[in-house]
Amino acid sequence: MGEWSEYFEDFPEENPANYVGGRFDPAGAKRARELEAKASQANAEVKKMLEDAWKAEKERSLLVVEKCPQN
Repeated sequence: MGEWSEYFEDFPEENPANYVGGRFDPAGAKRARELEAKASQANAEVKKMLEDAWKAEKERSLLVVEKCPQN
């Protein structure tokens, strides 16, 4: 027997990745995977932005030196 990918090419209805909501829908499954990939990429970008903001805040807090109000 060949690879699983070859089997699923011959019998797409056997591939669990082709089911959406319990129904066989290869096109819908593909769209769902694309939307999930876009959401994952957007989440990664937001996470990176938050990390950068946190790092900038941390660096700025160490460099801020104000005069003592008692002098």
